Amino acid sequence: MKETLHDSTDSPSEPPVFQPIPLRKQRDYRLLWSARTTSITGSEVSRLAIPLTAITLLSASPAQMGVLTAAAFVPTLLLGLHAGAIADRLRRHRPLMIGCELVSALAALSVPAAWLMGALSVTWLIVVALVIGTAATLFKAANFPHLAAVVHADQRTEALAGFHASYSVASVAGPGLAGALVQFLTAPIAVLVEGVSFLASAFLLRSIRTPERNEPAPSRGLTRDVAEGLRATITDPTLRALLGSGTTINFFAMAYTAVHMLFMVKVLDIPEGLLGLLTAVSGAGGLLGAWVTTRLVRRFGENRILLGSVLFFPLSIVTVAVIDGSLWWKLTMLLSTGLITGGIVVAFATSLGAVILRDAPVEVRGRVNSTINFATQGVMALGGLLGGLLAELIGLRPVIWICAAGIALSSVWIWASPLRTSHRH
Repeated sequence: MKETLHDSTDSPSEPPVFQPIPLRKQRDYRLLWSARTTSITGSEVSRLAIPLTAITLLSASPAQMGVLTAAAFVPTLLLGLHAGAIADRLRRHRPLMIGCELVSALAALSVPAAWLMGALSVTWLIVVALVIGTAATLFKAANFPHLAAVVHADQRTEALAGFHASYSVASVAGPGLAGALVQFLTAPIAVLVEGVSFLASAFLLRSIRTPERNEPAPSRGLTRDVAEGLRATITDPTLRALLGSGTTINFFAMAYTAVHMLFMVKVLDIPEGLLGLLTAVSGAGGLLGAWVTTRLVRRFGENRILLGSVLFFPLSIVTVAVIDGSLWWKLTMLLSTGLITGGIVVAFATSLGAVILRDAPVEVRGRVNSTINFATQGVMALGGLLGGLLAELIGLRPVIWICAAGIALSSVWIWASPLRTSHRH
């Protein structure tokens, strides 16, 4: 980790203070950030291109499309906990990350190759989704503790905010880029972009020079290692609060996602063509949130950002439930609250990751992060299913209100935890 020595001439009796170089000037962080941004943007292109390939060229049935969609999430459910245990066993995380990107690149590049040879099938696409999903699960497990090796402890919140900014940029630019590529190159050839992005990511990661000095704790077997990560997460009151709040938010957010577009089109009379604009504004809010979060954390600390941001999560859902009036008024309110909520989500997620890095014991850091990811990602399918079923039984608007109330419960986890009384930054 590069640092500069700051020598204060005003107080010569005080010891020198080491100050990290700003992240934007750190070569290895720029490489790590560029690798993630490139890879995520390629994945956003593929998120549209692969389903379109299945629908337009392979005449996939609804059941096949369901399996193809689920295939991307299956590895997280099956390997999420074990991936953290594997990451905590490693002295060096970067080789695994590079290997995951290379495997993903080969899987993605096989799609246009198989299409050109006339061998592409829906089964092929499902296998590709499983391979890329498995590699992504392992990559995320290794990337989290690897960040601690590249970035100084005082800069981890800013680094995490930078990654979330990448996600926001990709969510805004990715779908538009995907649409253009599919239009001009056809869907399977557009998947080529994802393969190239994985290769570029692997090259950028390979160029990082920061040495890794991880000292893993002795392994007692994969099952016991996983159990230790679960125990560390559940027994620590702060980590348990992060787990509970994140799971609550994602469960009700996905229940809301399952019905909100239908509600906007059928009840609010929002033109379908404007739904993409609302999504893009949320991504722009995330980009703004990443920029603001680093400055707020310096002043208030991660704890207070979590305490404050969690209170605003129901804002956009409540707005959807109560909004009425002209189309322009509805759009103004939805765009405004979408922008705010996009920023709040990034502020919360950034601070959550920083607190995990700060409070989780180093030897189980990967497992704690994977445990929280496993729980928060695993409930998303259940939330979406429940949202759709409830809408059939009680109607769209009541489900919207239930989701707003459910997400509001996440504040109880945070405010009842040591985050409220601790003044740690």
